[in-house]
Amino acid sequence: MRGGPAPSAPIEVSGKGLPEWLVPVSDAAAGVEASQLSRFLPPRDGGGRPSAVLVLFGDGVRGPELLLIERASSLRSHAGQPSFPGGALDPEDGDPEGDGRLRAALREAEEETGLDPSGVQVFGILPSLYIPVSGFVVTPVLGWWRRRTPVAPVDPAETARVFTVPVSDLTDPVNRAMAVHPAGHVGPAFLVGSALVWGFTAGLIDRILHHAGWERPWDRDRRVPLDWKA
Repeated sequence: MRGGPAPSAPIEVSGKGLPEWLVPVSDAAAGVEASQLSRFLPPRDGGGRPSAVLVLFGDGVRGPELLLIERASSLRSHAGQPSFPGGALDPEDGDPEGDGRLRAALREAEEETGLDPSGVQVFGILPSLYIPVSGFVVTPVLGWWRRRTPVAPVDPAETARVFTVPVSDLTDPVNRAMAVHPAGHVGPAFLVGSALVWGFTAGLIDRILHHAGWERPWDRDRRVPLDWKA
């Protein structure tokens, strides 16, 4: 893994040196429970495919921001959907109950966006959650982009684009709504630029904003379809 830690090396999880604005996220991560993040919890029988996503915060031109990707429209699952970088654990990532989750998040982020993992400071790990439609048990890994490197889609067949979203856009009530899935499911969504962020990613962002104390009152009765541009 270019620039990243060797698979056998432990990955430090530390909140030291974080910018002041990021401390509320670090503090919230230290005490939040899975049930406070989602109603979809990992199967009690240990089933589900272990995976991880990198929730990467950085300092941008417009202040604090999050790194997201847009999945390629040709993919079989979650095609065209904005998401955090991430994916399933590989055997070489190691222990799925330990550092394997951290290595997977960093490895997948590098494979999808080209970022240098050595510039990422892991400062927290959120409880694992479940995505029923895919059977993934997802561990959100929180990172601080302390040394930024260029990012762009590495494989267009998997990643359509890589982009950042200012936290101020995510907290702006004008950009918030509830997305309505064709099957009838309803969940938090963010209309940011040309993207509609919904599903697991939007749900996790929604809870992070809430528990960090960043959430602003917004209209939960506002509904948008997934094909909101149509």
